[in-house]
Amino acid sequence: MSLKRYFTWLLSTGQIRYDPAKAVKLVGEERIPPRHLSDQEEQALVAAVTEKGDRRDRAIIVLLLHTGLRARELCTITRSQVRLGKRSGTLTVQGKRNKYREIPLNATVRVALVAYDSSLLRPSHDATPLFLSEKRHTQLTERGLGYLIKKYADRAHVNDLSPHDLRHRFGYRMAKTVPLHRLAQLMGHDSLDTTMLYVQGTRDDLQQAVETIAWT
Repeated sequence: MSLKRYFTWLLSTGQIRYDPAKAVKLVGEERIPPRHLSDQEEQALVAAVTEKGDRRDRAIIVLLLHTGLRARELCTITRSQVRLGKRSGTLTVQGKRNKYREIPLNATVRVALVAYDSSLLRPSHDATPLFLSEKRHTQLTERGLGYLIKKYADRAHVNDLSPHDLRHRFGYRMAKTVPLHRLAQLMGHDSLDTTMLYVQGTRDDLQQAVETIAWT
């Protein structure tokens, strides 16, 4: 790439008449799929926050696992963005490049949010943050969210877990049952190429696939 740029500059400035690097093809870069959180790891994480954490922390982890929110999106949620009903619920999110999307909330998320704050059942125009820092009582920061996830991941003996890994967990699970274009809508992807990462099989998935044609 450096040589290509250099020879392009030489050609544009008239120092050479022919670009020898033009015919050289670049090596394709393989996109590595995001980390795949296993069922056992998810269960251990939820158990850790249920046993050792408070209702706020449990609501945060459940929300990440069941909506695929980015860390910044979760930290900036206000109460007015949450709409809860008896059998349905929605969350309006401001994503990248100030694009809004509406995410449906399933029963698991609704129960966790109501347990955290039952006033969310009433429609509100309150623009205060939904999740506050425990010490400063200000909006939860992305760094604070990272510490929170790490605390419960350590207790669950799950290594190197970040808030974004919980987003990936949502993507992998939904990719098994949801069409690609709908998953992209839920996760706020501009390109289906990004969403395609979640349909790539894990090592276990591929092992199970080839076992289907094994001779017994």
